[in-house]
Amino acid sequence: MKVKFLATTGIIAALYIAVTMLVAPFGFTEVQFRVSEMFNHLVAFNPRFAGGIILGVFISNMFSPLGWYDLVFGVIHSIVTISIFIFICKFVKNIVARLIINSLLFTFTMFIIAFELNLALELPFLWTWLTVAVGEFVVLIVGAPIMYTLNKRLDFKKLI
Repeated sequence: MKVKFLATTGIIAALYIAVTMLVAPFGFTEVQFRVSEMFNHLVAFNPRFAGGIILGVFISNMFSPLGWYDLVFGVIHSIVTISIFIFICKFVKNIVARLIINSLLFTFTMFIIAFELNLALELPFLWTWLTVAVGEFVVLIVGAPIMYTLNKRLDFKKLI
């Protein structure tokens, strides 16, 4: 592996962790606004960013009050959703379309997190799916233009 790839993966993971911890009270409950989820949009520019995001989710969830539930379900959610999104990207080349699809896909797959919260905290599944999905949607829709603008400046495709 190239040093540049490893360094970029580490930086993405560190950024994800730092932003998650910054807003930790709003990232582990039934109403979640995990601002670091906007980094999921990096995969729209280059699928090689997936490792840094998944590593960031894993390490962040080590500090979750839900313990092993968040380690398992949070990481599975990221792996499954990013994998589906990478497959979709093979057919969708437009970046704006990718950002919108990514936002909708992550929002929909929040049923995995709702299931986790149902098991761990006995919260009602459908209500929890709605609340975590709304938080995810807001973060990703607000994050999409931010990531799009940053890409204009940084050119994410060439960073890794």
